[in-house]
Order: sequence, then C-alpha cells, then structure tokens
Amino acid sequence: MRRPLVAGNWKMYGNSASVKALLTSLKDLVWQPQVDIAVFPPTLFLIEAVQALKETPILTGAQNCAIEPDEMALTGEVSASQLVDVGCQFVLVGHSERRLLLGDTEAILIKKFQAAQSKGLKPILCLGETKEQREKNQTFTIIRDQLNSIIDSLGIDVFTNAVIAYEPVWAIGTGLTATPEQAQEVHCFIRALIAEKKEAIAQNIQILYGGSVKENNADALFTMPDIDGGLIGGASLNADEFGAIYRIAGN
Repeated sequence: MRRPLVAGNWKMYGNSASVKALLTSLKDLVWQPQVDIAVFPPTLFLIEAVQALKETPILTGAQNCAIEPDEMALTGEVSASQLVDVGCQFVLVGHSERRLLLGDTEAILIKKFQAAQSKGLKPILCLGETKEQREKNQTFTIIRDQLNSIIDSLGIDVFTNAVIAYEPVWAIGTGLTATPEQAQEVHCFIRALIAEKKEAIAQNIQILYGGSVKENNADALFTMPDIDGGLIGGASLNADEFGAIYRIAGN
C-alpha cells in the first residue's frame, strides 16, 4: 500500500528569523507514523533545516539541482552530490516556475533528474498544464509529453525511485484549486500511463497533488484513490496549517 507524502515547498520565502521560527514550530508537530513528510527550503537554509529537523521524521529536499551531478566550475549552481552531502533526500525537478520563468527545458530536466538519482536523491517530478492549455483541452497531451520526456530518455525503471507531483499551473498560488474529481482524473491518467510500461511501478509510485492545497480542501483531495498526498506551497509556511494538512493525510 502506498504511503501518503506531504511535502512543503517554501519557494523563495523566508529570512533568518522566520525560518528559525518555522523550524522550531515544525519540531512540535504530532507525528503521523503512516505518513511521509518533507520540507523544501530555499538553498540558503538547507543546512539549518537539516540540522534542526534531524531528530524528527521530517525529511529535507532541495528545490533545484544542477545538470551536472558532481562539483565542477558551474557558477551559481548546486550539485546533487553537494545536496546529499548536507543531508538532503529529495529534489524537485520540473516545477512550473522553473519551466516557465527560468528556462528549464525538457532536455535540462532530463539531465537534472538523472543527476539527482545518480547521487541517491529522490526526484519529485512536477507535471502540469497552464490555464490556456486546459481551456484548449490539452491537459492530457501536456501531461503525457512531460512524463514521456523522462521515460523515453531514461526508461520506466527510474520511477521506482521517484515521486510525481501533478500541479496545474493555473492553481499554483492563485487560490484556485482543481476539484477533487479534476485532480483524480489526471492522477489516474498519470498512473495509467506508467502502468502501460510497468504495472508494479504504477501501483507503488506516490503521485502528489499541488495547487493551493489548504486545510479546508485537503481531506477531499486526499480521499481520492490516486492522490497520495500533496506538494504544499503557501500553506507550508505556516506550521499550524501544514501540520493540519499532515494530520489529514494520516487519516
């Protein structure tokens, strides 16, 4: 049976004082032994987060990694080997903000995914369509193309050690949320695409929903059969609300 995963993407939020306060509050969460939990701070605060949370079940991930797995002359980047060295277990790959605003093409994402896995990081591959694409009924084509980009280049077996997050771009930071039925439809589609290649991987892979997940909608989303938790944005910056979502996933 798949374990739920609740992951908090802090994006480019936080300063020394607010991160310290958030980490202190997170340590007071009541643990749900049946739920995996992780946070993704800005790179500046990764070491602090790892150290603060080392006595808790909360794992730590990075929001990005370089296309090269090891240290080299690549100014401004952080390698997968460096992330592992400081204690990271996960890394986000293909978040829509990086795809749309920062130029991460499919070719770049393939290299990042591969670099992460080569050093033992578990990539969380983010997939999702824009509002315009959904209105043109292109959702499933976009999702298929984004997923197959990795499968065609690296093979289906890479998903034995990966997570997928469906994040409709139109629901990220907008206050809009896909209905549970809309989200389930896409999650089911993703799982079916993987099952076409290898059924066992499809049944075991965690597929998260991301897009304005909050305490008041988490239960309806998480009860869908193919939704295995959430990649939480703004709500993860509030320890009480993030903790409430985490508890809901445990129920």
